[in-house]
Amino acid sequence: QVQLVESGGGLVQPGGSLRLSCVASGFGLASYTIGWFRLVPGKEREGVSCIAPPDGNTKYGDSVKGRFTIFRDIARNTVYLQMNRLKPDDTAVYFCATRIGSWNSCLAPDRYAYWGQGTQVTVSS
Repeated sequence: QVQLVESGGGLVQPGGSLRLSCVASGFGLASYTIGWFRLVPGKEREGVSCIAPPDGNTKYGDSVKGRFTIFRDIARNTVYLQMNRLKPDDTAVYFCATRIGSWNSCLAPDRYAYWGQGTQVTVSS
């Protein structure tokens, strides 16, 4: 059974950092693309970052380039999202999602098959 569990969200001041984790079970990361998305009420789901097999190629949304880093630990079956220089606009519920294989538009949510429950990130002073 494929399962994704996010953690690491919380309240942080502007300019601060958080590291989100997405622990996968029921499948191996080496063959699956993992994407991070965020959702703010009243807005469309936004692709934040994704990492794809087999080489771990990464992509980032324009709003987070240079501030966020996605990486994976195959042995721990975990994908991380390191978020630095956080801004109030980064406030959202963050979700990880997965699907086997890789494709060009991994920042688009429509092709992902499995989703986690989300973790809240709040950036505020």
